[in-house]
Amino acid sequence: MSRLPLYLVASLSIVLAANLAWAAEAGSILVETGWSRATPKGAQVAAGYVTIKNSGDEPDRLVSASADFAGETAIHQMSMAGGVMRMRPVPDGVAIPPKSTVKLEPSGYHLMFMSLTGPLKESDDVRVKLTFEHAGSVEVSFHVLGIGAQGPKKGHN
Repeated sequence: MSRLPLYLVASLSIVLAANLAWAAEAGSILVETGWSRATPKGAQVAAGYVTIKNSGDEPDRLVSASADFAGETAIHQMSMAGGVMRMRPVPDGVAIPPKSTVKLEPSGYHLMFMSLTGPLKESDDVRVKLTFEHAGSVEVSFHVLGIGAQGPKKGHN
């Protein structure tokens, strides 16, 4: 039986750990591509975005979120009405229909991180706990992109 060189094992471990940090599973729910934007020093709020896939035959619902780096985390929805941007909390959560994908993204559903304990810095990874009505809770890594980022580059989960 041949053995892999130590440097190859270490490289594979790093790649696997990086990929695992970007996706998490709870029941039939797969959560991936969590991201946020860097914040300026002194900022008290940030937004978080993520893709949620339900491979099951039953609906589920994202009911809450929490993060150690924020005093409060809430699910919000942004919409435009008559040329005016409105943002409101979504206390009942976000429905995740069976066999579907729901994206929390800019200009739609998103997570609001309020009362930040410090700035989110580009290239950092922060942990966010998402709680689903049926699948339970799962911790997801959110990668912090630049201040003006519109999302991760294609092919980067």
